[in-house]
Amino acid sequence: MGRIMAIDYGTKRVGIAVTDPNKIIATALDTVHSKDIIAYLKAYFANQEVECVVVGEPRQMDNTASEVTPQVEQFVKALKKAFPEMQVARFDERFTSKMAQQAILMSGVKKMERRNKSLIDQTSAVIILQSYMNANQI
Repeated sequence: MGRIMAIDYGTKRVGIAVTDPNKIIATALDTVHSKDIIAYLKAYFANQEVECVVVGEPRQMDNTASEVTPQVEQFVKALKKAFPEMQVARFDERFTSKMAQQAILMSGVKKMERRNKSLIDQTSAVIILQSYMNANQI
């Protein structure tokens, strides 16, 4: 039984979250530079069984594509090319960055740590993953 991984893809940084092997809890895994994501995933998949990768789909309030959508599309193509057997799902990521910032603020993290964009990216990936699991009753 494999994990589910979520990716919050950005042009500079990629936030990554995974479930436990039983798919009960979504936790932050890492933040990597966008140019290093495929190599990172190859190393991770060599050691951990992942059955599905959920990629956050950036959308505007009116449900149209955002300015980051072309880069996300390129990433998804590269992901499918590098891992043709991997199931890839897309999930709406609207508001995840704002929700992540709010969750970090409410958790009592100090002001200097809240400025850490890597923490926001990881937390956004956790929110994407948890939302995907809730929507699909996993």
